[in-house]
Amino acid sequence: MASNSSSHSPRTVEEIFKDFSARHAAVLRALTGDVEEFYSQCDPERDNLCLYGHPNESWEVSVPAEEVPPELPEPVLGINFARDGMERRDWLSLVAMHTDSWLLSVAFYFGARLNRNERTTKETIVIILKIIHNEGREDIAHEVLTTDQMNLEDIKDIPTEWRISKSRATL
Repeated sequence: MASNSSSHSPRTVEEIFKDFSARHAAVLRALTGDVEEFYSQCDPERDNLCLYGHPNESWEVSVPAEEVPPELPEPVLGINFARDGMERRDWLSLVAMHTDSWLLSVAFYFGARLNRNERTTKETIVIILKIIHNEGREDIAHEVLTTDQMNLEDIKDIPTEWRISKSRATL
């Protein structure tokens, strides 16, 4: 795994959200704009591969870190093995679902250092952000919002108790 993730350790709610958003943008680009390059890097003949999104908005396909335990939660292992045994769209959707779980686990890993009020705010922000996998879409990136396009007040499907007022938002 590249070193740009290992030395990065966000400590505030805003830093965690920025980290999550940057990693999200990176893997979204891998699964959409750079899909041909991503697909070719996931050769089933190679060892267990993972898709990493980095806080500098870059992505990479590589084997997991050798250190035990790893510095960060690891993404799903072996994304390359099912590539040729599934329809391309289904395989990309599967990778997207696993990547969503990894993105959330990294955000919650960083959030473990926060106090109760900070954790509540971070969880709210992460829930509001649209995730990569949009079930039932032809294009897995269809209608995915970037943080620049998102207005917290416009998200109607978030339960009232999870919403935050603009005065509490840290963005």
